[in-house]
Amino acid sequence: MRFLVLLFVIASHLSAETLTNGIVLPDNWPPHPKVLTRAPLSEPPYLKSPPKVIPIDVGRQLFVDDFLIESTTLKHTHHLAKYHEASPVFGPDKPWEGNRACVFSDGVWFDPKDQLFKTWYWTAATSQKPLAYATCYAVSKDGIHWEKPLLDVVPGTNIVLQDTNGLRRNSSTAWLDLSDPDETRRFKMFRIVQQDYTNENGKATHRNFIQHHTSADGIHWKLAGESVDCGDRTTVFFNAHRQKWIAGLREGSPLVSRCRGYYEAADAMSMIHFGNEKTRNHEVKLWVGADELDPAREDLKLRRPANRPWDLVPSQLYNLDCIAYESLMLGMFSIWRGQPADELKRPKINEVCVGYSRDGFHWSRPDRRAFCPVSEDPKAWNYGNVQSAGGCGLIVGDELYFYVGGTKAGGSLDPSNAGLAILRRDGFTSMDADEQGGTLTTRPVIFSGKHLFVNADAPKGRLTVEILDESGKIIAPFTRTDCRTMSGDTTKRKIEWDSAADLSVIIGKPVRFRFHLTNGSLYAFWISQNDDGASHGFVAAGGPGFKGARDE
Repeated sequence: MRFLVLLFVIASHLSAETLTNGIVLPDNWPPHPKVLTRAPLSEPPYLKSPPKVIPIDVGRQLFVDDFLIESTTLKHTHHLAKYHEASPVFGPDKPWEGNRACVFSDGVWFDPKDQLFKTWYWTAATSQKPLAYATCYAVSKDGIHWEKPLLDVVPGTNIVLQDTNGLRRNSSTAWLDLSDPDETRRFKMFRIVQQDYTNENGKATHRNFIQHHTSADGIHWKLAGESVDCGDRTTVFFNAHRQKWIAGLREGSPLVSRCRGYYEAADAMSMIHFGNEKTRNHEVKLWVGADELDPAREDLKLRRPANRPWDLVPSQLYNLDCIAYESLMLGMFSIWRGQPADELKRPKINEVCVGYSRDGFHWSRPDRRAFCPVSEDPKAWNYGNVQSAGGCGLIVGDELYFYVGGTKAGGSLDPSNAGLAILRRDGFTSMDADEQGGTLTTRPVIFSGKHLFVNADAPKGRLTVEILDESGKIIAPFTRTDCRTMSGDTTKRKIEWDSAADLSVIIGKPVRFRFHLTNGSLYAFWISQNDDGASHGFVAAGGPGFKGARDE
C-alpha cells in the first residue's frame, strides 16, 4: 500500500521533483529572485496553491502555517523557547580557550552510536599563539552537564582542529551524517577560514573560503576539499527531505544589506564547488533576508565612517541554520537588530528567530519575536550576539533542546559561551480552543499507516476526531461519537474509535480529519505504521531513543 501512495505522489508531475508532502518543485529550481527587498516575505507558493491531496506518511504534521488546514475556528498561538536555568551550560574555563568557548553554528548532536550529546565549538585564545583560534570538542550524558575530554590531537587539550599556516576559522558547521555509508565520513565539518594576503595594490586584506573536513569519530579530522572565496558567516546544512546539501552563503543586496545566498548539491564534496568568479553568480541564488517585519532597536545605530553621522538602520539576516524536523524544514534565523555605538559595552545585537519551510527554499515566519533573545542585563551570558547552533535542535523526551552562543558585556565581541533553550516537542505553534470549543478540518490527505496520533494539551478539556471523505461525508465508523475522548497533556497519544481497530479500510484514500477540541491546545497529528507512534519523520539533531536520522 505504501507503494500505491508513492505512485500517487509522483503521478502529479512525472518530469519534476515531487516531495513527500506532495509539493511539486518547478523545473527551474532553485528559484532566482533578481533582488531582495524589505517588503514582508510573500506567501510561499505551496500555500497559495497547495497539493490537492497531501501525503502525510513522513513525520508529525505541524500547524506552523495553513498548509494542512482547510478550515478552523481554533486560534493560532505561537510559542517561544525558554532558557534553561543552567545556562550558560558551558563557557571558557581552559587556558587554551581564552575568552571564548561557544557555538558559532558549529554543532550540537546526539550520537546514537555511543549515546552521548556531542558539541564542536569555537575558542579564541589570542594570548596563546599558535592556539589563537581552534575548534574544540565536548560531550554530555544529559545535554546540560558538559565534559571537555583531553585528547591526542593537541595533547593535553580538547582541541580537534587547530588553525595553522596563517589561517583562522570563523563560522563553522559540524554535521553528524548517519546516511553516509562510508564510516570515515560519518562526521562532516565545513569551516569558514580567513587567510591574510597582500593584494595587487599592495594593500593588506584577507579572503574567506570553506574547508571541508571529514572524520570517523568527530575527533580526528581529514581535509577533504576547499571552496572558492565566500562570505565569512557562511554555513552548511543537509536537507534530508530532498537528500541535498545546501550552502547558505553570506551575501549582500542593496535593499536588505546582509542576506543569504543559496547553493545546493547532491553530495557534500560537490556542495563546496559553487563556481568561480565567472560562474558563481549563475550558480548561487539570492535566497532570503530580513524584512520590515523584523523590528530594529531604536537604541542601536549602524557604524559609519568618522566623518558621517550614526544612522538608525533596519534589521538584517546575519545567519540561517536549518535542519529537517519531522515533516518540514526548521530554520533558525539570526537577526541582527543593529550595532551599539560602543560595542565593547554592548556587543552587537543578534537574536535567534524561527521559520519554517515545506519545500526547503521558501519560508513562513509567522512570529517575528525572538525565539532565543538577548538579555537586557549587562551581567547576563546573553547580553549580546545570540547565535544558533548547527543542527538547530534535539529531541529530548517531551522537549526540544536548542543551543545558542551568547556573550556578556566587556567580553568577546563574538559569542563567548553557550546557553540552552527549551520548548515542548512540536511546540512551535498550537491550535487553541476555549471552553466554548472549536474545530479544525484538514485538507484532503492520504497515507499508508494504520494509526492516528496527536500531540495535545487538554488536561481540563476534550479532543475527539471524525474522518470525512472527499465530498465531506463522515466515514463510518470514524465518527465523533464513536471516537474515544482524549484528555490530558501528552506529546504522543493514540486516537481510537470503539468500532474500528485501526485505519486500514481508508489507507490510500483521500480523507479529511476533523478535530473537535474544547479547552485545550493541539500541536500536531500524524499517522504511524504501528501502534508505538513512530512518525517516520526526521529528528533534527537526534536525541536519546533514536537510532538514526528518523523516528522509526
